[in-house]
Amino acid sequence: MANVINRFEILSTRSGFNSAVRHVKGTIELVDALASKKNLSDLLQERASTEEIGAERVSALLRMLLLDKLGYRAISRNLNSTADSLDALAQEFSKWNAVDLVLSYHHPDLGLLIANPKSAEQLSAFGVLRKRELAIAYAGRFEKGADDLCAKAASLALDMLEGATPKIPEDFYKGEYARKAEPKAKAATAKIKAGPGRKPKKEEVQADAKAIAPTAATSVTAAKPVSAAPVSAPKVPSRMTPMYSVTVQNELFHNGNVEAWKRIIASYNARHPNLEVLVYYDGERITNLNALFKWGKVKHGSTIQFAVAGNDIQNVAKLQRYLIQGASHQFEAFLHGPVHNTLNLF
Repeated sequence: MANVINRFEILSTRSGFNSAVRHVKGTIELVDALASKKNLSDLLQERASTEEIGAERVSALLRMLLLDKLGYRAISRNLNSTADSLDALAQEFSKWNAVDLVLSYHHPDLGLLIANPKSAEQLSAFGVLRKRELAIAYAGRFEKGADDLCAKAASLALDMLEGATPKIPEDFYKGEYARKAEPKAKAATAKIKAGPGRKPKKEEVQADAKAIAPTAATSVTAAKPVSAAPVSAPKVPSRMTPMYSVTVQNELFHNGNVEAWKRIIASYNARHPNLEVLVYYDGERITNLNALFKWGKVKHGSTIQFAVAGNDIQNVAKLQRYLIQGASHQFEAFLHGPVHNTLNLF
């Protein structure tokens, strides 16, 4: 009896009941869309801009629609190596017309992410796939279910994520499940293109001395309160940019540089409250920027990396330009004004 009560507890409140009704209606709409042989990840990507799709709901949809309803094969694996060159894999997966594929990846910072691996944009949004993190490949043929070829496709897809270069059976290229053309992506999303650990192209980020020098246009010395836009409900799947590199130009990344970075990131967060700036050093995520100073290891020539996570990612080039300046001897430009005010940089 207690189990029955717990199972229906979410329906005991108006908000819980309405949430369940929306989930059921949305699931029925997805079932109808899947009947037209459209990839589940593509469908969820389209809905994410207008509808709240939490990670728990995505997990439920993967199991309900792909496994229970369509009978797809699923193979899971904790990756045995790190993968960062995903664009080339997407080009190969896009030729696998014999199967429909969906990949899920449990990102250590973002949680559950999904992608149609035949889409370079979606697959690259995973960022760097880290060793020992969980990845699951789903393969099938919509209403036809799945067979041994689908199971092999799921297994080979994970092998390739781990860096293997297996011989691909010719049967993978013959079929009716080529990816359907998708609508044009938003311009803001299209701007975020860079390889892992390298700087954006020169036209995106002018990292020379002239570009990072403070000017009247940037008004980095004027500290103004910034009213943050209202935070909307988080939407999944989230995206994460590739890693961008910032080389320390000061003799030591000291307390002044740390404070400059804090204020730059605070300004970015005030302008983009739904986005998160993730900072990494030596392969580890830094949750407390003070650690970069306390270690005493971050010196001239050291590389600090960052990425931005969320949806509708913007102003990454400008953020990198300011962080480059904040890691140089010009960091003082960001320290003027009242301590508790947010700089108006973005």
